[in-house]
Amino acid sequence: MKIDSPKISVELPTRNFQDIFYEEDHELEMCQVVDSVFENEAVGRVRLSNMMIKNCRFNHTDFKNIDITDVSFENCDFSNANLSKSSIHRVVFKNSKLVGVDFTESRFGNIQFDNSVLNLTTFANSKLEKVRFQETLLKSTDFYECKLKNVEFKHCNLDGANFDQTSLKGIDISTSTFDTLTVAIEDLNGCKVSSYQAIQFATLMGLVIKE
Repeated sequence: MKIDSPKISVELPTRNFQDIFYEEDHELEMCQVVDSVFENEAVGRVRLSNMMIKNCRFNHTDFKNIDITDVSFENCDFSNANLSKSSIHRVVFKNSKLVGVDFTESRFGNIQFDNSVLNLTTFANSKLEKVRFQETLLKSTDFYECKLKNVEFKHCNLDGANFDQTSLKGIDISTSTFDTLTVAIEDLNGCKVSSYQAIQFATLMGLVIKE
């Protein structure tokens, strides 16, 4: 599956994330931010575009209704941040920590989560289209009542993830691992699994397998 990469300018001036408080519309664009700490803050309707953001911390920050387009995050920490009702398009999260992030009622398009940690994160009631989770931890992550289209889970840990009220039709989880998974039998229709996972699902459904 081809995912559109962020459209980011080659040469970007460096700014501090705190500069967003000096912008009338809480907007940062066409810049790079490195080594900024923006924790325990609350700022509404932030807009980020055409940016490189590296080695930054946004723990416990309220970014509700944030709009992020054409941004690359590398080695960033969003743990326990609120990004509910957000719009995120053509964005990469690489080697980043997003533990316990609230993405409830958000829209994602052309997103890559690469070698990142999203344990206990919630995507409930969100729409994800053309999203790739690559070598990412998704333990106890909540995908309750999500709409998934062209979503890939490649070599991820999905243990304890919740897909209640979410159809996995056409979704390939065959290279990922889990011990338990919450998903209705009818929502597994069309899901692509490995032979070992098929046995796991049969066991979780209470079937007794005899050879």
